[in-house]
Amino acid sequence: MRAAYYEQNGPAREVLKLGEVETPRPGPGEVRVKLATSGVNPSDVKARSGTTRKIAYPRVIPHSDGAGEIDMVGDGVSSARLGERVWVWNAQWLRAFGTCAEYVTLASEQAVHLPANTSFATGACLGIPAMTAYHAVAVAGAAPGVTLLIAGGAGAVGHYAVQFAKAAGATVIATISSPEKADVARAAGADHAIDYRRENVGERVMSVTAKKGVDAIIEVDFAANAKLIPYVLRPRGTVVIYGTGSAESEIPGMFFLRNAISLKFIYVYELNAAERTAALDAITRSLEAGALNTIVGMTFPLADIVAAHEAVEQGKMVGNVVVKIR
Repeated sequence: MRAAYYEQNGPAREVLKLGEVETPRPGPGEVRVKLATSGVNPSDVKARSGTTRKIAYPRVIPHSDGAGEIDMVGDGVSSARLGERVWVWNAQWLRAFGTCAEYVTLASEQAVHLPANTSFATGACLGIPAMTAYHAVAVAGAAPGVTLLIAGGAGAVGHYAVQFAKAAGATVIATISSPEKADVARAAGADHAIDYRRENVGERVMSVTAKKGVDAIIEVDFAANAKLIPYVLRPRGTVVIYGTGSAESEIPGMFFLRNAISLKFIYVYELNAAERTAALDAITRSLEAGALNTIVGMTFPLADIVAAHEAVEQGKMVGNVVVKIR
């Protein structure tokens, strides 16, 4: 099969290769998915570069997210799944071979039914972004009467988080970095969009919350934004952290101590069974209802895998990056 892969960490142009590799066959309890699309997430490009973890296998086919059709099943898996449209999660987590290839094999439960009204491009954007967003919103306690501050409300995770939070009845304040991104966040349901490059976020948050502060923050970069927390979060509030821009963070510890602030870190790759099931069920319901909007910012053919990785690293476009396998 044709696949993109790397055999050492480094810049995309230096280490990513495209070629023929052995086509996998499913083992017991597994399915094989004939992939149509592969999603490129920031964690994928960081893993390839070696920023977050060093390569642990002789060869890695990158990407955890993708979508396609089941074309083969292993022992113990019903043949009724043959031909089923699916999206996949954690395809390359603690494994060598992910979705940036014509086929992937993985445990049957990691191939989730993709409703007929949902494109394969959207399916490639669900595993990390949508699951992270749903779980973050749940941990933040989104509900009627609750106000959330979602950092990066036009980003891949933030855009989904705004939608899930509004579906739960919460009031949503999103931070963004441009008028275009403000439009995206508002279209997703954000009640307020604050441009952190042009406005004082603390002053705006206090203004729209009648000086009470928000009940919880969903944070994409804890290291960059930790010092903002005392200016936007109410006493006994919660910070749900799913990302950070550096390995260590300087925090306003005395504010956290005096105000009994809860810091809750989440890691989408290691959700427990109950958390995973809740996220999968919510995503499926939303897709079936046509209530979950996905923005595919750029699509690249497999041959342009280097450009796809570089587009994610540059972080300039709005929406997800998808690689078209077929």
